[in-house]
Amino acid sequence: MTVQTKPVALPKTPLLPYAPVVYDRQYQDTLNNILRQYFATLDNFASQFCLSGVYTVATLPGAGALGAGARAFVIDSSVSTFGTTVAGGGSGKVPVYSDGTDWKVG
Repeated sequence: MTVQTKPVALPKTPLLPYAPVVYDRQYQDTLNNILRQYFATLDNFASQFCLSGVYTVATLPGAGALGAGARAFVIDSSVSTFGTTVAGGGSGKVPVYSDGTDWKVG
């Protein structure tokens, strides 16, 4: 089965201003704002592929809503075979990924 995915635009590294020879408050504020914006962009980018926290199968968000490639971790899986659709009710702790429709073990 081939999973169709849309191209992912990687975050662009910011162009940082050159530092002045002496301390300059305005330079520091500008630099900090550029870095804050860049790290916020990275956080948003990473959130497309990862979920924070640990889930039970019943509390996983919809795999289709997050799209193919999203990842999470569950603590009550009854299956552990790579690539099978995850099912709850067990005691298995496994990473899972979205294939765009279902959460799969892996």
